[in-house]
Amino acid sequence: MFASVRLPVWLQGLNSGALAAPLLIIVVLAMMVLPLPPILLDLLFTFNIALAVMVLLTSVNTQKPLEFAAFPTVLLVTTLLRLSLNVASSRVVLIDGHSGGAAAGQVIEAFGHFVIGGNYAVGIVVFVILTVINFVVITKGAGRIAEVSARFTLDAMPGKQMAIDADLNAGLIGEEDARRRRSEIAQEAEFYGSMDGASKFVRGDAIAGVLIILINLIGGLIVGIAQHELSFAEAAKNYTLLTIGDGLVAQIPALVISTAAGIIVSRVGTGESIGQQLVKQLIAKPQVLIVTAAILGVLGLIPGMPNLIFIALAAALGGAAYWITQRAQQTAVIEQKPVEEVVESHEATWKDVTLLDTLGLEVGYRLIPLVDQTQDGELLRKIKGIRKKFAQEVGFLPPAVHIRDNLELKPNEYRIKLKGVEIGGGAAYAGMLMAINPAGENTLPGTPTKDPAFGLPATWIEASLREHALGLGYTVVDSGTVIATHLNHLVQTHAAELLGRQEVQALLDHLNREAPKLAEDIVPKIIPVATLQKVLQILLEENVHIRDMHTILDRLAEHAPRTQDPQELAAQIRVALGRAIVQESFPSGQEVSVISLDPQLEKLLLQALQSGEEGALEPGLADALMREAAAAVQRQEALGVPPVLLTPTALRVTLSRFLRRSLPQLRVLAHAEVPNSRTIRVSALLGGRS
Repeated sequence: MFASVRLPVWLQGLNSGALAAPLLIIVVLAMMVLPLPPILLDLLFTFNIALAVMVLLTSVNTQKPLEFAAFPTVLLVTTLLRLSLNVASSRVVLIDGHSGGAAAGQVIEAFGHFVIGGNYAVGIVVFVILTVINFVVITKGAGRIAEVSARFTLDAMPGKQMAIDADLNAGLIGEEDARRRRSEIAQEAEFYGSMDGASKFVRGDAIAGVLIILINLIGGLIVGIAQHELSFAEAAKNYTLLTIGDGLVAQIPALVISTAAGIIVSRVGTGESIGQQLVKQLIAKPQVLIVTAAILGVLGLIPGMPNLIFIALAAALGGAAYWITQRAQQTAVIEQKPVEEVVESHEATWKDVTLLDTLGLEVGYRLIPLVDQTQDGELLRKIKGIRKKFAQEVGFLPPAVHIRDNLELKPNEYRIKLKGVEIGGGAAYAGMLMAINPAGENTLPGTPTKDPAFGLPATWIEASLREHALGLGYTVVDSGTVIATHLNHLVQTHAAELLGRQEVQALLDHLNREAPKLAEDIVPKIIPVATLQKVLQILLEENVHIRDMHTILDRLAEHAPRTQDPQELAAQIRVALGRAIVQESFPSGQEVSVISLDPQLEKLLLQALQSGEEGALEPGLADALMREAAAAVQRQEALGVPPVLLTPTALRVTLSRFLRRSLPQLRVLAHAEVPNSRTIRVSALLGGRS
């Protein structure tokens, strides 16, 4: 048995793809030094031609330049391969050229005989023409296009990056798409820069080809006459045949590669290959073919012209135009069929199901400039700021706002939707300003209206009245700020509905990066994600921010093993967050001015709660309680004090639910939520009658 052979460790990590490139470079460089037999030269010249054809076909079939991003490197390798073959073949030509045309292999001899055709002057002229075409026309043009494209691509990079950021902020694309598009922009700039430099290789290769053929021709004559004692005519015959064949077998693949480079850098990306673009844009219009056929037909009728060729080609173009016209008419008939027939011929799929956007903003056509990134829409930047501010203040990242125009709206209207349902809307006038007087009276000339976010009286005024309105003490905002403020208010109001399962999981993932042990020990070991979501939603419904997730999870770890009731868990968390809750309403000072319950009313409510009648208060008592609460809120606001109702812990949830709908500005706190360091002062008392 043979012992198994183990490769070195550094070789085990390499695959065939990783070794192919360096081995190819080493082989190419070795060809310049090591002598090659004619049979190997034939094989390598044939491989060079096949490689050039492969590169050309790949270039033609790519739909965008980045699909062939390795082309600059391929250009360098193929150029180096041709030069190496030139060096190897030149060695053979000069050493064995005296023996005849087959001295350097059959490929060189065949190209020499085929092109020269017995006339050496013709062979030299053909070689020079091919070199000039490659060097002056194709290579120079491709290099210029690559240079200009590289410059324009670099200049356009900041604008493209800003467009990607705008799409990301507007919710039109996700993080993964944005990352991919940024990478494509950077790769595109690198590609055209590399093509600009790689085109110099081809130009140098053309110059080297001319020099090599001159050296081989002159050197061959000297070697043949001086060393091998050939006559001038015989030496010229042998070495001219070999030299021209050698030059042609190298320059023809070079011409093919240069053509591929020109195709790559000169094309405009439309998501189609070159063949598809030519068919669609050049010969797909029958009018062009008809006019061309008519011109050729007229030329074919002129005496002395090759009438048969012109008329035959005109007939072929006319037939093609007729066929294209008929096909277009058939397509139009199919498209005009009733929609019901088309629908019946296809089965419904999951692609027909359109998911609703969590947050949506629809605008009339006159408000499109505010959200159009190409017109530097200011509302896009404001929405980005709203999401960032919400995340910093509330404690989680809200869903992206999907913006679209809606022709069913009036030109200046906008509509804000939550999960497909309208939650707010209004009118805004691009180029005008909204002036809001805190005193409630508006004397400015303009269109009376109301602030859509808070319902304050306002007036739409011309931009020229801005300074005058500010001088009178008005608050003046532009139309973009009006919509952004309204959106921000609604997002804050519906924060609980915006916190879905996906947002909770993203919040936990973020917490895992900062405090992995804390999150892993609690969710889902102690409390499932669904229960955590419900607890956080209960907090958000009463405007309790969830930024302090460490405290929230600590309190859940303490009480979740005992109960999984979201309301009870939320109540325990509120006590832990009491200092922050009170500080939000009373940011400075030690005294907390609150509204309290009359002892009799408090006793009555506790009895109703214990009897299981929560949420079913006697109608007279409910009306009286609502009236007195509204009056107390007005008194607190008139004194410049936040309206806060302080109740026993057992009543807090019931009263909060009852009063929240009619008095959303009233906050209901439990006694246990007020820190001991704060002094409580009762500024209003609610009394009720049964």
